[in-house]
This record gives sequence, C-alpha cells and structure tokens, in this order.
Amino acid sequence: MSVLQRLQPYPGLRVLISGGAAGIGEVLAAAYLEAGAQVHVCDVSEPALAAFRDKYPGTVATRADVSDAVQIEAVFKVQREHFGGLDVLVNNAGIAGPTGGIDAISDAEWQATININLTAQYRFAHHAVPMLKASSHGHLLHIASVAGRLGYAWRTPYAATKWAIVGLMKSLASELGESDIRVNALLPGIVEGPRMDGVIRARAEQVGVPEAEMRQEYLNKISLKRMVTAEDVAAMALFLCSPAARNVTGQAISVDGNVEYL
Repeated sequence: MSVLQRLQPYPGLRVLISGGAAGIGEVLAAAYLEAGAQVHVCDVSEPALAAFRDKYPGTVATRADVSDAVQIEAVFKVQREHFGGLDVLVNNAGIAGPTGGIDAISDAEWQATININLTAQYRFAHHAVPMLKASSHGHLLHIASVAGRLGYAWRTPYAATKWAIVGLMKSLASELGESDIRVNALLPGIVEGPRMDGVIRARAEQVGVPEAEMRQEYLNKISLKRMVTAEDVAAMALFLCSPAARNVTGQAISVDGNVEYL
C-alpha cells in the first residue's frame, strides 16, 4: 500500500457520533459518509435530527439526552440492532457552559457542564469499548477543545471538562492499547459558526464592548489570525481513521491555527 493509499480511511467503518445532528457533529458525519462509512448519530434536538434525516436519507439518527445514562444505553441498543457492532466512536456532544466568574456560577450550571461534557464521554466509552474490542479498526475519538490545554478565564467549568477529557483519553489509550484500540482527542480552536457567535456575544455583553470588537479580540489570539472551520476538524478525524494513523494513539491534537491564549 502506497503512502497516498494509506491516507484513505478504512472502508465501511461503523461510526457513532454523539451530538452528531448539527454543528461540528454534522460536519463530521458528512465527512464519514463521504468516505463510505455507515454513520449513526444521536442528538438531543429533535428538529436537528429531523433536518439531518432529510439531508442524509438512510442514515440512523437517534434522539438522546447524553446527560441521561438510560438514554445513552438505548443508543447502543440501536447501534447493535442496526450495525451489529462499532468501529469508531466520536465522543462529540457538549455544551458551552456558563460565562462568568467562579463566584457567580451556580452549582447547577457547574454540574450540568460536567455531566454533559465529561460524564457522558465516560458513559459512551463504557458502552463502546466491548464493541471496539471486537473490531479490527477500533478507534475512540474524543472531541475536546483548545481550552483543554490553556486556562480560560470566565469559562472555568468548560475548561475544566476539556482538560479532564484529555486525561480520560490519555488513560484510556494506555488501558486499551493491548486490545489494539486507538484513543485520541481533537482539540479544536476557535471554530466558525453559531456556537462561537454565541460565546463571543456573551463575552462582549459581560465586559461591555461591541460584539465586533470582541470578535477581533478572539482573532488576535490566533497565530494565523483566522478561525478554523468544522471541515478542518473533520479532515483530521478522517486521517485518524486511516491506515496512516495506525500507530497514532494517546494524542491530544490541536486543530486551532495555534491559539496562543484564551
């Protein structure tokens, strides 16, 4: 197999993506579909799922609130029934969490961010690993954030979960290597799209500056002076599902244009 051929994802992969009906998750799903994968997405938003089903007919799309352990278990029942197994889990679902000082954040806001961003990733991995052990191309991909390698003032709950995801990934890579399961994390930077627009808007309101000024402030944090796209993240995800990445595991890979600070 040539080097160029090795860059093509393994054919026919069975892929499950949490939070996969919109945003980065949808772009990831579209990329895997284009590569010939069998894709199952779950999402909490029924309108997003309906739009996904219309856009990608024949795919499996399941409603699930990832903060609910019972609903996560149900997702894996659907996975077994429709696909008979799993080759790639993309642990993508997450929320931005609150914007504010640590003394202003409520316990409920803290717990909600932990439950959705971190505990759900553990629960998905817990159910996925037996299936991945039966796969010849098992890969567990955690979507974290550049906030998992930098401090992030006013977004402490979010940053805490993203640092924890990197720790989860590193530990699972060591634990699952002997089963030939690779485990990695992608750390997207400042990603263009509605979610980032909301983050910028909230921060601008908090400090009392125009939204355009706050947007430029975010761009100034990036060495390349541009935001990344969801397609940039998806391209790296596909690489990690190719023979070229067969020895890539335990890695926290930034896709961020080199964010220097947050």
